[in-house]
Amino acid sequence: MPDEHPDPGLRGSDLVGLGGMLAGAVVVGLVLGLLLDHAAGTSPAFTLVGIALGIAAGAIAFWVRVRSVL
Repeated sequence: MPDEHPDPGLRGSDLVGLGGMLAGAVVVGLVLGLLLDHAAGTSPAFTLVGIALGIAAGAIAFWVRVRSVL
């Protein structure tokens, strides 16, 4: 008899999506930081802030996604 309740855990495609989400958040933060640095004539202040915010946003999104599965 087949299992009627599929395992709610993370699958391979979910893990690829999580990795893409983390990388995308860092890249978006980097690009926004570079654009702000170029507009303000500073370097690398906004780039570093953008990377830090991207890492933080990616970590929070990762935690929320994994927590919802577990």
